[in-house]
Amino acid sequence: MRALRYDGKAPYLEEVPAPTAGPGQVVLEVTGAGLCHSDLAVMSRPPQDLPYDLPITLGHEAVGVVVDVGAGVRGLSGGEEVAVYGPWGCGACRSCLAGAENHCPYARAAGILPPGLGADGALADYLLVDHPRHLVPLGGLDPVRAAPLTDAGLTSYHAVRSALPGLPPDGTVLVIGIGGLGHVAVQILRALSAARIVAVDLAADKLDLALRCGADSALFGDDTVPEQVRELTGGAGADVVLDFVATDATLRTAAHSLRPGGEISVVGVGSGRLPVAVNLVPLGATVRTPYWGTRSDLVDVLGLARAGRITVEVEEYPLEEALLAYERLERGQVRGRAVVTPARAADG
Repeated sequence: MRALRYDGKAPYLEEVPAPTAGPGQVVLEVTGAGLCHSDLAVMSRPPQDLPYDLPITLGHEAVGVVVDVGAGVRGLSGGEEVAVYGPWGCGACRSCLAGAENHCPYARAAGILPPGLGADGALADYLLVDHPRHLVPLGGLDPVRAAPLTDAGLTSYHAVRSALPGLPPDGTVLVIGIGGLGHVAVQILRALSAARIVAVDLAADKLDLALRCGADSALFGDDTVPEQVRELTGGAGADVVLDFVATDATLRTAAHSLRPGGEISVVGVGSGRLPVAVNLVPLGATVRTPYWGTRSDLVDVLGLARAGRITVEVEEYPLEEALLAYERLERGQVRGRAVVTPARAADG
């Protein structure tokens, strides 16, 4: 089968053996695989700094069709369309038993790694899934638009859900970065909250996208954002700030825009730093670093998509053009999310 591999230097397309399902495992034919800035972050690090061996097949946002099930797998059969829950855990600890495998403290030590971020991922014709609990029925969703929901949607939903207790109906939430995650977060906020949504970005087309997704205001991301936020909030500041970029500049904006007792959620994978101490962030502030989400969060995200409350702006690429998609992503030229469709390319 074809697979987009990464060896520490550059991604490349290669023919590799197709996986077969061992006991308790499932093989999918990949119908949609989303590209993410996390992939670029991986490829920007020295190989020796990565917590896993190379090469690997990239791609951690995945949907597909079941084509092979291993011994002991129950409740799945060939032809079912499913989404892949990516943050695989040990399956037995307190976090995993609660469905929060994204917080499993034992996975890495046990050598359990997410697809595309240690284990072989979805930028290939077929994907091996370690356990059927990591599969959620698509329920008729378009696989191309559903693939990004497994990370861009899941991570955004988890960040929003965690922040909702501190976001009153007459409050204000600042969303920094209207890219693959940010434009989904705006829609989730609009679906779940009556609060004012203020979007921030450096690109005019992304600010337009934010307004179409339900934002109340859209601000160019310069040094005046904190002042404009305080003008909008009668001097109080935002109740919640979701930073989907996480550079030094955006984190500074987040801290200076927040009200006392508010919450900053650092979702982006940028290399910025947020100093947290008295007089560096507003008094009583909470800072979160959400990572993916729970299995039930993914069920909720897919449910919102089926109800028509959220949709992902996508650019579709065949597997042969995945390198081009990564180049566009790195240049900030992707509108929404880039999705690779190996099965469609193979059929064509």
